[in-house]
Amino acid sequence: MLVLNVDYSNLDYDNLALLIGVKSRYIPMIVESFLKETDSILETLEKSIQSGDYDKIRSNAHAIKGSAGNIKFNEIYEMAREMEQEAAQQNSEFDYKLYFDAIKSAVGTISL
Repeated sequence: MLVLNVDYSNLDYDNLALLIGVKSRYIPMIVESFLKETDSILETLEKSIQSGDYDKIRSNAHAIKGSAGNIKFNEIYEMAREMEQEAAQQNSEFDYKLYFDAIKSAVGTISL
């Protein structure tokens, strides 16, 4: 389920805090941590896709899926979940690059 043009630029800190069960003042710190971690994972994921290393694609997509799911970035979660599943099946027909670009773009809209 590829979701193109995901935009998280207008995060509602209060609503997000309610969804994940924290005080809204902690949201900037949580989002900043997500961004730092995800940047590193995306670099590794891109290299894994280029080299066709399905195990690394799967594990990196899994890491993004978990982090995104924890803070309710549901579209990123869904794209990473699908990528993880396809890599687990070593599906060479799946367009990993398209999903990577969509995830990276969505992450790029997140600001503090």
